[in-house]
Amino acid sequence: MAEAEMVVACGATHIGFPLRLAYHKEDVSEIEAANIIRSVSGTCHSVLITYLNRCDEIVEFVQQLNVAVVQLHAAIDVAELRALRQKLPHLKIIKSLIVGMDSEEQLLNTVADYAPYVDYFITDTFDPQTGATGATGKVHDWQISKRIVELSCKPVILAGGLNAENVREAIMAVKPAGVDTHTGVERADGSKDKALVQLFINEALVGFSAIQNQR
Repeated sequence: MAEAEMVVACGATHIGFPLRLAYHKEDVSEIEAANIIRSVSGTCHSVLITYLNRCDEIVEFVQQLNVAVVQLHAAIDVAELRALRQKLPHLKIIKSLIVGMDSEEQLLNTVADYAPYVDYFITDTFDPQTGATGATGKVHDWQISKRIVELSCKPVILAGGLNAENVREAIMAVKPAGVDTHTGVERADGSKDKALVQLFINEALVGFSAIQNQR
């Protein structure tokens, strides 16, 4: 709870809750997540991050946690996405695109297929050594994310190995709609470091201001 309040105080607009994962261990239990989500409601958007890929399971979990945003991190059939959009029309849906696991052509095909049913895409990094498709702490080829940004009709968020040292450069290179960090603002024990969180947000704001001035 204290960590979430710290992140909000630093200026974060969204807090992600990775639950029911294919890789990595959850940071908090589902009960703890629900309590935190209730506490930050109205000050910051809570995002359920999950590998669930069946509409009914996603709907049940979203309603259980009472979140308005879900990030779908696993492969999912278009039919399931369509059903999810029909059942929860006001739910904001973010679909991950894993750079390094799929080719650029495959990623762009996914964008075209999923765009009618999602609100955002997020590009993340594949780790071939572990098979993890997120929270790898590794940077991917930003040129691929840039290409996705240019061709997608939906906003694209950039993730993957971002930290206070590289986020401004990443924003300038990719020109995403938003950025996401996880391991890049953590201490060795996995807890969030307030100084790193604040510096990341400050650097991101500088980067977004710079690309706004270029338009």
